[in-house]
Amino acid sequence: MVLETVLVSTALKTVGIVGSGLWLLPLMLAGITYHNYNRLDPESPPIDAKMIQREYDFIVVGGGSAGAVVASRLSEIPSWSTLLLEAGPDENEISDVPSLAAYLQLSKLDWAYKIEPTGRACLGMKNGRCNWPRGKVLGGSSVLNYMLYVRGNRKDYDLWESLGNPGWNYEEVLKYFKKSEDNRNPYLAKTDYHSSGGYLTVQESPWRTPLVLAFVEAGQEMGYDNRDINGERQDGFMVAQGTIRRGTRCSTAKAFLRPVKLRKNLQTALNAHVTRLLINPTTMRVYGVEFVRHGRKQIVLARKEVILSAGAINSPQIMMLSGLGPREHLQKLGIPVLRNLAVGDNLQDHVGMGGLTFLVDKPISIVQNRFQAFPMTMQYITKGKGPMTTLGGVEGLAFVNTIYGNRSWPDIQFHMAPASINSDGGLKVRKVLGLTDLLYNTVYKPIANKDSWTMMPLLLRPKSRGTVRLKSKSPFHYPIIDANYFAHRADIDTLVEGAKIAIKISQSPVFKKFNSRLHTIPFPNCRDHKFGSDAYWECHIRTISMTIYHPVGTCKMGPEWDSTAVVDPRLRVYGVKGLRVIDTSIMPTIPSGNTNAPAIMVGEKGADLIKEDWLSPKS
Repeated sequence: MVLETVLVSTALKTVGIVGSGLWLLPLMLAGITYHNYNRLDPESPPIDAKMIQREYDFIVVGGGSAGAVVASRLSEIPSWSTLLLEAGPDENEISDVPSLAAYLQLSKLDWAYKIEPTGRACLGMKNGRCNWPRGKVLGGSSVLNYMLYVRGNRKDYDLWESLGNPGWNYEEVLKYFKKSEDNRNPYLAKTDYHSSGGYLTVQESPWRTPLVLAFVEAGQEMGYDNRDINGERQDGFMVAQGTIRRGTRCSTAKAFLRPVKLRKNLQTALNAHVTRLLINPTTMRVYGVEFVRHGRKQIVLARKEVILSAGAINSPQIMMLSGLGPREHLQKLGIPVLRNLAVGDNLQDHVGMGGLTFLVDKPISIVQNRFQAFPMTMQYITKGKGPMTTLGGVEGLAFVNTIYGNRSWPDIQFHMAPASINSDGGLKVRKVLGLTDLLYNTVYKPIANKDSWTMMPLLLRPKSRGTVRLKSKSPFHYPIIDANYFAHRADIDTLVEGAKIAIKISQSPVFKKFNSRLHTIPFPNCRDHKFGSDAYWECHIRTISMTIYHPVGTCKMGPEWDSTAVVDPRLRVYGVKGLRVIDTSIMPTIPSGNTNAPAIMVGEKGADLIKEDWLSPKS
């Protein structure tokens, strides 16, 4: 995120977003659009249906990382009609550029959520609230994210099955990871863990700094292998792979919807905000949805099923607005309770330590003042190469174990980026993160525009659980999101150990040739603690508590005897006919890694479950 923000700030400044040259920006973007959509990309944007039918076999709510997959796969059955409803617009030319991901945050493509303050985390953010970007666009958060392709650990999925969810073990879900994948790295595509020919393109960025190679070598010096972290074992270091194609972002909309847009049995309606499910209270069957589009309320009916793929925030919100959720909460808001379910509970997210900065003496990192935006942009437009192809700034990934974990199931992930909060001189990064002026001016302003790099330790399996609740009966009021970070003491203890491992990595011999050293200006609110002590790192983590936007679990999958389960192992909502949830909200526990690839896997498997249920001969 840091690198992408630096690059977009540089590019926009050069083309005149600052000053009187604003008119140049549309020309540059038009050039990018022409090149990417008409010359390089054989798939043009999907068709936004102006008129929709009264009834379809299936209605998919949410065209994000999972929903785009579900809609595409259901349309493979010619006799089925499918409508995909997406609250946001289509992708644009900015979202295509991998390095510009942060520019999309807080834009019209982002729901721009914030979490509730707790006093335990996000203390360095304004009002103690972390930003939680969520994609409000066709392709969902696969349009806003940093494109990192990480599947998680095999033990994550074996755990899901052991919790009473048959068919969700690692060997079963691996088939669906491979079904989607078109891995463009030959040395991986030929292994048993990857495939080529799928809709979703996966490859390394064609551009990198020397720092990521040092990062991988440092891992080897620490005793970890340079390995495919999506392969047989997860522990190790790797140059990151991501969902990019010819240097541009490969969202799920681009991967799964554009190739099938001409199918007559699939319609997509953009800017269609679903407000509630239509449920017959007598039969408890969902028969359609209500949505608002261009200021007009509309209703559409489903002959077979409605599939909620609106994500871990919006899927529970829509269910609760429709009378499916915690009884006491709905009664308090005056919403008639149709089914008492633990909707909105079990919220989990990966939280990490932001702002851990290392300075170097050589000009090898991303510093805004050093980049010439025009030649950099032309390199991207004409060749699909250069810094603008970077995976949102993250170049390296690693999975390690603290004293609380083990090699077979690491508990800390590292994201390595060749830039930091200071790399753009305070123009954009601090705003995206929502840092207070005191924190930025004290710690990062003194090193503004200096060469630096970042490692972010990330907690893979938090024990803390949060909630999503309605603010009111209005579907246009944002829900109340309580991430509840660090409610469990083990979470902060594990991250402190992760921070100490990160510092050891930075002190490896390979980094000494760059004179890499820890930035040591203490945080203003942490000065009561000795710098570098466990207490200090705990304070640092609570101050810049970084989320990389992986909310899951709010419509938990589980067996019928599990009172906290919302959907069964076939993703059908308990006690409600004609309704499934297929997105990250069904995950009983969060996977050990970035969640976009697992979301796509859930979409693949969920679509197959629907096909099995409706196409198999009835006994």
